Amino acid sequence: MKIRNAFTMIELIFAIVVIGILAKFGVEFLSQAYRSFIYTNVNHTLQSQSEGAVELIASKLQYRIKDSVIARHNSNDFYPIGQLNPAQINNYDTLEWIGEDVEGFRGIQSSLWSGIFDLDASSAALLISPATNTIAINANIDALSDSNSSLNTDAVLYFVGSDSDITQMGWQGRFTDPFDATVLTFNGAIANQNQVIHPIQAGVNGFASRVAVNFSGVDINEYYKLAWTAYAIKLENYNNNKGDLFLYYDYQPWNGENFTAGKKTLLARNVSTFRFIAMSSLLKIQVCIKSDLITNEEHSICKDKTVF
Repeated sequence: MKIRNAFTMIELIFAIVVIGILAKFGVEFLSQAYRSFIYTNVNHTLQSQSEGAVELIASKLQYRIKDSVIARHNSNDFYPIGQLNPAQINNYDTLEWIGEDVEGFRGIQSSLWSGIFDLDASSAALLISPATNTIAINANIDALSDSNSSLNTDAVLYFVGSDSDITQMGWQGRFTDPFDATVLTFNGAIANQNQVIHPIQAGVNGFASRVAVNFSGVDINEYYKLAWTAYAIKLENYNNNKGDLFLYYDYQPWNGENFTAGKKTLLARNVSTFRFIAMSSLLKIQVCIKSDLITNEEHSICKDKTVF
């Protein structure tokens, strides 16, 4: 009986061919699998980051004073968001608004402020707000702020249903009138009670004026909102078609402050696009985040949300 100790030439050639075929397609398979993994990982990361940024912005915008929303260009020129058309909006890089104090309105045991005035009990010197705890409001504002903001130095009232004028919100900068193109300049500080918002301080069971004059002659509404800070969203450090998206807070335009005087927190990095546009009482925002992990490609994910 003959014992064979090696491959024949034909078997060897066949084995080499099979190994070559496996090597060729195996490498391509592994490469494609790795590429799919990278795409999946990048997509998941971008989806999470863009959705997180949009949801946070929307949560703040949900409790905005709607008539206060402006678009700003170069930290100076501002314009009412509702009067910008799509052709203009690309010239404005900052979204800014005054937010009502929703945390104080949702007091754990009772409302820190009720949102209602007893007009019969009120006077020019004091607006009576039943079930309102001004001491608790002050402590809450101080806890939420990073600059020791307080009811007695930073808070304002906004009467629900009052006639609104965007130029009376305390914004600083140049405002271009949408009807006659007149350019007006504002320093922001409010020193009387004849504007749309009203600087106030704690009083007995309500609020007193914080400026030199009281509420004499002022048209007072039964329903109000309390505000102590404005908010701004701005895309900064923009380079190579991407930048950092920041939220500014804890500043008071009615005290003469610009958003750059407030605190800021980073919402997202590598943001390629931040857009916003108003549609009647609705506000639509969009955030796009890109990644450079995929070679020779610009890969980005956009998330948008419409806020009532």
